[in-house]
Amino acid sequence: MTTTESTGTAAARTPISTRALTLAVVSLALGGFAIGTVEFAMMGLLKEVEHGLHLTTPQAGTLISAYALGVCVGAPLLAAFGARLPRKRLAIGLMVFYALANASSMLASSYGAMALSRFISGLPHGAYFGIAAVIAASLVPATKRGWAISMVMTGLTVANVIGVPFATWLGQNFGWQLLFALVSGIALLSAVAIILFVPFEPATPGASIRRELGALKRIQVWMALLTGMIGFGGFFATYTYISHTMTEVTHLPEVFIPLVVAIYGLGMVVGTLIGGRLADKSVMGAIYRALVLIAIALAVYFFAVQWAPTALLMVFVVGGIGSLLTTPLQTRLLDASPDAPSLASSLNHAALNVGNAIGAFLGGVVIALGFGYAAPALVGAVLALLGLAIALLSGRLERRFPVNPAPHHDVVQH
Repeated sequence: MTTTESTGTAAARTPISTRALTLAVVSLALGGFAIGTVEFAMMGLLKEVEHGLHLTTPQAGTLISAYALGVCVGAPLLAAFGARLPRKRLAIGLMVFYALANASSMLASSYGAMALSRFISGLPHGAYFGIAAVIAASLVPATKRGWAISMVMTGLTVANVIGVPFATWLGQNFGWQLLFALVSGIALLSAVAIILFVPFEPATPGASIRRELGALKRIQVWMALLTGMIGFGGFFATYTYISHTMTEVTHLPEVFIPLVVAIYGLGMVVGTLIGGRLADKSVMGAIYRALVLIAIALAVYFFAVQWAPTALLMVFVVGGIGSLLTTPLQTRLLDASPDAPSLASSLNHAALNVGNAIGAFLGGVVIALGFGYAAPALVGAVLALLGLAIALLSGRLERRFPVNPAPHHDVVQH
């Protein structure tokens, strides 16, 4: 297979300037900002949605699950069915889809309509991040792929610092529907920016649903997905119950919770950027280090939350350390499936949403058993170590049956 065939890009790309690269990456990251804002702000506005639609608390909680289910279903399906499309057009289509789907949530007037709307809204989530990562990686030399992917993922993490607090305030004071109006607007803005600033690439030669689904036959793809599902579950086990931990264990007033979430989000931004740099040096090395550090950080967090100063410090550290893992995993999936990058890359976000469900469920179990609100952090540490075991097994298998990284001929000068 030639380089052009495996990567699906033109063999001779016109060099892209630093300014053009920045505009392209920011355009893609803006889509991630929209996704991150609604995904996490929805949790903060759940009570408002519950009261506005006259739902029970369990019904309101299933709206979060409906979105996560949409991510898991949509990531492989949309990535596979969109394989024949030029990547730029697919990214634009997914953002327009996301805008319209969230607009429908704004108009929902019943539980059934809202649950269906949230499921549909989740469909393009994973596919968008997958194709955005592939586009970003194609714009830079192979030695900077991790950096480019991390910059796209930064849109998701910056949302936790800026988008989520603002959207939560907006929804609490002027109506929860404005969250979805805001996100729809940002998604459309991202689509316009992608039209203007992301270079066009023709459709991948020989691309097909069958070839994309071929990624699912590769053991290393599944090992990477399992690493994310299990290892990243610890991150979500802690994040899901962070407000309860801060108010019930650290004894912070509820008014400080937006600040806590912002500190956590700031840590995620820093961790995502560092994770990209580590992935450029060694993808598997970055995964190993991240999982070890996650286990240590969560264990320290369990003890540190007893006191406010150390609790706030560890909120930042856990947010940062946890986010070290996302970019290396994304890069690993691109390496493990060079001829079907869109599907493999998209599946990362489906896996992380499964990790979200696993972490939240197990964290809830230890709380229900009476171990306290800090206990999910210890569950998370164990999950990180299990993820490390899977990653080490993956590395051992690779030494016996090497994975050839995606050939990368689009080396451009900046």
